[in-house]
Amino acid sequence: MGRVGRVDRHGREWPGPEPGTGRVDPVRRTISEYALHTDLEPIFDAGVLAFAGAALCVPVALVRAGLLRVVSGASAGLVLAAAGLVAVVVFEKTNWAVGASVGGTIHRYASLAAFLALPVAAVLVARRYRRAAVPDVGPWDRNAAWVRWLGVASLLWFTPILVGFVQRPFTGVSWWQAVPLGLVERGLALTEVLLVVALALWGARRRPADTRRDFPRCRRGFPAVT
Repeated sequence: MGRVGRVDRHGREWPGPEPGTGRVDPVRRTISEYALHTDLEPIFDAGVLAFAGAALCVPVALVRAGLLRVVSGASAGLVLAAAGLVAVVVFEKTNWAVGASVGGTIHRYASLAAFLALPVAAVLVARRYRRAAVPDVGPWDRNAAWVRWLGVASLLWFTPILVGFVQRPFTGVSWWQAVPLGLVERGLALTEVLLVVALALWGARRRPADTRRDFPRCRRGFPAVT
């Protein structure tokens, strides 16, 4: 079946396939659109839940490595990201062919919270590590550098969306039409998957001996993120 455009009850045009009539356009349509296809929904759910599980394991590894305090802003951010991803699965994306829904609104804000909380938490962990580093003990840990820059790169993926909002009063073009939302979201998702991998590797590779070596002036090792 070919792709068709559709207009919701608010008069907004949403180009792309109607659920069940074709495949998802990876440039214009969001990843959550897969959940509206019966044959693809189980794959979408499994992938997002696996990502949520990995995100939830990361703070455990970081706490065991002495890089993160159990009760801290960064740990709360990582837990919030995992919870948001679970909510994305529990509450289905709005089917605009039918109209807006409460579940769809929760889905939207849960995904936003998850994809913002994860990179912010990662930047907090890397920033604290960098600030606590002692100049005479060698270069900044490569793992921390990867975490920091992947966190920053994740946040930069939101730039086209912000530009879309800003240009609307001047062009009259809705942000979801001005931005290749599917492409942006897939780039964001890939970057954040790599970010979780980087955090997990950092937590797995650090040992108490590494902490004492990098922070010899700290009596009890690394001053964990607050």
